[in-house]
Amino acid sequence: MERIDSSRATAVLESLQSDPVIASVKDQAGLTAALESEHEVLFLLYGSLVDIVHTVARGKSAGKIVLVNVDFVDGLSSQDAAVEWLATHTDADGVLSSKPSVVRAARRAHLAAVQRYFLVDSISYHQLGRVLKQGEPHMVEILPGCVPRVIEWLQDDISTPIIAGGLVCERGDVDAALGAGALAIATSDQLVWDM
Repeated sequence: MERIDSSRATAVLESLQSDPVIASVKDQAGLTAALESEHEVLFLLYGSLVDIVHTVARGKSAGKIVLVNVDFVDGLSSQDAAVEWLATHTDADGVLSSKPSVVRAARRAHLAAVQRYFLVDSISYHQLGRVLKQGEPHMVEILPGCVPRVIEWLQDDISTPIIAGGLVCERGDVDAALGAGALAIATSDQLVWDM
């Protein structure tokens, strides 16, 4: 597959280098809090076909970099057409998905592409390289993100920048993940946003 550079992916990476905390948003109340936070990058983990255009627009008008988890938007299937629709009908900067084909579609649409990957055992650990080759994401979000030892191991095995997400719920988790080599952490815990 041809590599497609994305200025949106570059903007996300640059922002995360200066502020490694991503506000993950699961509902309208979380969105309001995230828009008031100092953190520039948002992961939208909710929405529907009816409201996603407006939700993304709210984030963009607040000066945020907005990535949408296609897998969690009601009314959108996790397929290439969903990514094309988001790229055409919203100002989203990128897409998150657990499906490599959707991640690949995001790259083709010149969006930042984040592969979400659940590490549950050694089998899933050893399959990660194959999954990353399939989707060629700009970044990979490793879930759960509170396992710094695994992040350290991954530093030797993959070159894709790592975001630690899921169950990152205190300052020690943030420090451990970043210390282990993660580029950033993603959390919906507003107390972590304020640390």
